[in-house]
Amino acid sequence: MFLIRLTDRITKVLMVLAAFWAFVLCFITLADIIFRALDYPLQGTKEIIANSVVIIIFLQIGFAVRSRSMLGADFLVNIFGPNTRRYLTVFSFLLGALFFAILFKGAVEPAMRSFANGEFDGEGALRVPVWPTRFTILIGSALAVINYLALAAIEAFQLEVTELEL
Repeated sequence: MFLIRLTDRITKVLMVLAAFWAFVLCFITLADIIFRALDYPLQGTKEIIANSVVIIIFLQIGFAVRSRSMLGADFLVNIFGPNTRRYLTVFSFLLGALFFAILFKGAVEPAMRSFANGEFDGEGALRVPVWPTRFTILIGSALAVINYLALAAIEAFQLEVTELEL
């Protein structure tokens, strides 16, 4: 249960961080719109927003998994009995863990290469480093794997664990 409580705390912190960054992006976008109207567009806004969208998604993915908010086709599972439903739920959690494990494995090398080479996005006055985005994909994917495996264990062994709340 320690691992679940730890990942719940990390998940909540990352979700709040993502929400805060989304709030900041609103002001960056607004400033860019205002300055474009005055013929002085903010340099690098496109690159900041493009990288930030990926960061926000992967900071929130752990929360979405743990709070069971990921998209699912419940109507298919609900036609079965309770035991079959439980097995299918565990299987779907394991598939989710496998998906994010593959994503994690595939993202390790690009993240390391991006950091080592100092990869940047954009040209001109503002160049945005790409490595934070790539490492956020790693962190979010790893947290999703852990949370999917925790949910599979909770469901398979019918453990009593409090649901993740805000």
